[in-house]
Amino acid sequence: MKRLVLAVVLVLFASTGMVGLASAETIKVGAILAVTGPASFLGGPEARTLEMLADEVNKSGGINGKKIELIIKDSGANPEKAISFAKQLIEEEQVVAVIGPSTSGETMKVKKIFEQGSTPLLSCAAAEVIVDPVAQYVFKTPQKDSYAAQKIFETMKEMGISKIAVLAGNTGFGKAGKDQLLKIAPTMGIEVVATEVYDKKSTDLSAVIAKIKANKDVQAVVNWSIVPAQAMVAKNMRQAGWDVPLFQSHGFGNIKYVEAAGAAAEGIIFPAGRLLVADSLAADHPQKALLSKYINDYEGAFKEKASTFGGHGYDAFIILMAAIEKAGPDKAKIRDEIEKLQNLPGTGGIFNFSAEDHNGLGIDSFEMITVKDGAFVPYKKM
Repeated sequence: MKRLVLAVVLVLFASTGMVGLASAETIKVGAILAVTGPASFLGGPEARTLEMLADEVNKSGGINGKKIELIIKDSGANPEKAISFAKQLIEEEQVVAVIGPSTSGETMKVKKIFEQGSTPLLSCAAAEVIVDPVAQYVFKTPQKDSYAAQKIFETMKEMGISKIAVLAGNTGFGKAGKDQLLKIAPTMGIEVVATEVYDKKSTDLSAVIAKIKANKDVQAVVNWSIVPAQAMVAKNMRQAGWDVPLFQSHGFGNIKYVEAAGAAAEGIIFPAGRLLVADSLAADHPQKALLSKYINDYEGAFKEKASTFGGHGYDAFIILMAAIEKAGPDKAKIRDEIEKLQNLPGTGGIFNFSAEDHNGLGIDSFEMITVKDGAFVPYKKM
């Protein structure tokens, strides 16, 4: 009899929406980020940005009256941890979407899990293979590798450079970028005369630099990585007395890399979103107000410079919130709404998604930037 009464009570609770009330009061959003470890320059700013934004949304009443419950998992840039956290967030936490991972290698390892789990993933990693070919539930916020390569080559052509060396870290991002550079170079009249891949844990690249420096045809170097070795490339080149131009990928967009390289960073050229040079934008630029607010809020809260990487987290969050506002906490509908988003200003550019484009940014989202007196400034042809 007691069992029958209990069953009736549960049915009544279910019919009135009282079963699962605690979970219904919040919207669970997961994040897999490299808060610590070798990619902490990426994941740290991303995590802090998400926490700041979630707090801001919740203080303003949440989304459609429901507060965001943010669950951040620190992968340390370890793909195996990312896999474990992906399954945990989908199966146990039952999140409506996940932001991250921070790195391309991790993202590629978990991509299939989110497809099978029908859960939206908004990656903060840049490799183009994350969204090409398109996977139904997988999106990313950083600009495309191919566009970064094109911007670099356009600048080289303006400088009269036609023969280059390509360096890359042995990460998913490094491999993807190297492949794009080698593929696009011939179409833009650039000849790659030397290529080298180095270990992401390297602390001294002087031997690699000496090898490519011996090739007298090299007029410039492109380094494609996201690890602290970016600073080491610059240091070792200058220590070797080699003053050819050094180009970096869009993975260079954190002033900490400049600080680590010191004087050797002077003159480095790379493509990035406008967040790093927000002060130079016209007052009526569609990204100006958003960038200024994010920079002021982030730097005021955390007492450190805002970076491109925190911006990737910012973009993923606002994209997800825009979709949830229209779709509610339904994973399939959230996916559909992300794909419909048009003319949404973010830190990385103006996002325009479609069924064919799960990145949503064009080549015009990039600015060429250089390092001058230890700071990021817009690059101007000399």
